[in-house]
Amino acid sequence: MLSTALTKWADSGVVRKSTLTLASAPAASRILLQSFEALGFLLAAVAAFLLRFDFVIPKEHLLHLRIACLVFTLGKLVMFNLLGLEREWRYFSLQDLQRLALGNLAASLLCATVIVSVSPAGFPRSIYILDLLLALLISGSERAAVRMIREASKNAAGTESKRAIIYGAGDAGVALLREIRQNPTLRYEIVGFVDDDPSKINLNLSGIKVLGAGSSLPWLVRTIQIDEVLIAIPSASGAQMTAIVRSCQHVKLKYKTIPGLSEMIEQASLGKQIRPVSLEDLLGRNPVQLEQQKIAEHLRDQVILVTGAAGSIGSELCRQIARFNPEFIVAFDIAETALFYLEREFREKFPQVAIAPEIGSIQDQARLRELFTKYRPKAVFHAAAFKHVPLMESHPFEALQNNVLGTYLLATTAGEHDVETFVLISSDKAVRPTNVMGASKRLAELVTIGLQDSTTKFVAVRFGNVMGSNGSVIPIFQEQIREGGPVKITHPEMRRYFMTIPEAAQLVLQASVMGNGGEIFVLDMGEPVRIVDLATNLILLSGLKPGEDIHIEFTGLRPGEKLYEEIHLDSERLRPTHHPRIQIFSGIQLTPAQVNEKIGVVQRIVHQREIDLFVDFCRENIPGYRPSNAIWRPGRPAERVAPAAHLTTHEVVR
Repeated sequence: MLSTALTKWADSGVVRKSTLTLASAPAASRILLQSFEALGFLLAAVAAFLLRFDFVIPKEHLLHLRIACLVFTLGKLVMFNLLGLEREWRYFSLQDLQRLALGNLAASLLCATVIVSVSPAGFPRSIYILDLLLALLISGSERAAVRMIREASKNAAGTESKRAIIYGAGDAGVALLREIRQNPTLRYEIVGFVDDDPSKINLNLSGIKVLGAGSSLPWLVRTIQIDEVLIAIPSASGAQMTAIVRSCQHVKLKYKTIPGLSEMIEQASLGKQIRPVSLEDLLGRNPVQLEQQKIAEHLRDQVILVTGAAGSIGSELCRQIARFNPEFIVAFDIAETALFYLEREFREKFPQVAIAPEIGSIQDQARLRELFTKYRPKAVFHAAAFKHVPLMESHPFEALQNNVLGTYLLATTAGEHDVETFVLISSDKAVRPTNVMGASKRLAELVTIGLQDSTTKFVAVRFGNVMGSNGSVIPIFQEQIREGGPVKITHPEMRRYFMTIPEAAQLVLQASVMGNGGEIFVLDMGEPVRIVDLATNLILLSGLKPGEDIHIEFTGLRPGEKLYEEIHLDSERLRPTHHPRIQIFSGIQLTPAQVNEKIGVVQRIVHQREIDLFVDFCRENIPGYRPSNAIWRPGRPAERVAPAAHLTTHEVVR
């Protein structure tokens, strides 16, 4: 039974890992460790005999002593090497102590078997127990002493170490403490823990005391020197992280955090992942759980086309798709410079994935057909769109031409070439829109899902604002903070839904393998965030105080803006899916014939460029649409702009 257990242990990789550690260590270090170990085993054997016979060993047992010294020393060295216990002692931990105890027991049993076989009769049986206990004590003490000396020398050498407190006395906090002690590159001297759990106050964790709750930070700053706070609560909510950051800001302490478990497991060293607190931490967005196998089956070894590939969402979609080893990613965009940098990034970070940067417009049907004929993509992720709300208020016909007619051309071309899945990236601004951009995205949704009568699966995915995307509010706020303020917000009650770029891209991939076609998937965006709170948190993360260092200024709503974004219309029916972060809303759905009819009207509006036609059409087809005063006011003469000469409208309607 023991031999079976030892065999499994050896096969588990512990022996191989330790053998590799030894092989890579300098020869002198290995010899020194082995010598100390052998000396410890020898001392344990001698001490066992001395204790057994009250420090006067009878002559008739001297032979037994010599045999015990030889067998215990050599036998245990062999067993420790076999079990991988001759690792570098400076990393000795509680888990190693458990293995050490089992290793000593196995070595003692081996030695007892040898002694029973070769030793003369009369060997004292109590020696086996005494030797086992003493050997465990000495081998454990040797390792603990080496680790203590190493950590003490590290602290003595680290003259520039920062005195830090770990916020969070849980498993992550203790793991971080252990990493800091073992990693000489981390210049931190941990002086205590703080934790908001009252039951942990005054606990002693690995020699470091839990000094109090987070509310005690002002008192701790006054009584002991603290340079920095390391936040080790990977499961903290956005509200908790915000409260902790505010506490640190209040006492003028620097702060950093460690990521959640899903990020930790990708790297071996926890200490290397200590990083500044980010806005994502304060928003408390949880990691996305994906059906990895199902997505991999859909994307692996396939050609995938991404439009708007050089933009924030499109480029992140390309990165996420690359994880599933497609045969080819066709990155289609009209922005040549951004596309150039995307290709460079892929050559460096994803050399195993072939990428084809293709320049062109979704409004150019001849170019689209050329693209689909050349690559024959299996799936299309359509992220190309005009998205800036104020800019589209002054360019309504361009929004229609690109977001609606361009989507129609792309979707029908995909259907002609037997694409399996077509995914439209939509927006929460498509719900009860008050602006041109939202109206054009809602029309694009109706066009896309209305084409569902072929083998191609057409779906749309709605989500809110994406943190850090091009032109989003966050980079603008950050620039205003860098310039010393003020941070300009349109209204104190303005609220928006926010997602991270990777989160949005991952959920889009998840939605692409769900449904049968004709669905609008809505991503879980949590609770809407007040923009003024967002700005306040950004100022805090910059190490400044809102209202003192950086002021916030309210400028009034811009044309087409709403105070609140909505997820769905009252007329739409909510349906859950098997994924907790994705829901389906089903409402008005057009037939393919109706889609062609509507596209004909849109084409005429774009060609004639009359705003009254635009407003009437949107009101007729989009429930709840309310045009802004920037483009239309009741009673004023209809505006008409001469049609652009370059429009090729005859190609739009088949």
